[in-house]
Amino acid sequence: MKFKALRITGAVWCLLLSFSAQGQSNAAQGAKEKAVNHASGTFEVKLVPLTDEFSSDTGIGRNSIDKVFHGDLDGTSKGQMLAAMGSVKGSAGYVAMEKVTGTLKGRSGSFVLQHNATMTRGTPELNIKVVPDSGTGQLEGIAGTFTIKIDEGKHSYEFDYSLP
Repeated sequence: MKFKALRITGAVWCLLLSFSAQGQSNAAQGAKEKAVNHASGTFEVKLVPLTDEFSSDTGIGRNSIDKVFHGDLDGTSKGQMLAAMGSVKGSAGYVAMEKVTGTLKGRSGSFVLQHNATMTRGTPELNIKVVPDSGTGQLEGIAGTFTIKIDEGKHSYEFDYSLP
């Protein structure tokens, strides 16, 4: 049963990457109208399946997330993701939390990103936001919306944010 949970996680990740590549994010559209600053760049991501009794009993897969960011955001992140597939092809979802630590356009500190994504029969919705009041150091008070794009297997980000 543990193998099934791992397979589900991998399949969900592939589905979610496919719609991330389309660059669709309803939350990002609204946030761009309010954002004061914009950052962009590339990143590498490493997902490692994590197994436990919960995963095997529920069919919900779990991964650790490790990222390295380049560009306007220079740093790393660590987090975890939960993912599951629906019974209909093209339906899936994931949630994730990741703590980002580094320098954002010369300001150092950390903040937490919260991911919420669903795909309903191939129609995607991806929302990634900064957790309120999670900023530390020179990033204290940060708010914003993060968008992931994947083009030919290469990951990039667009980050619309505000700082006090």
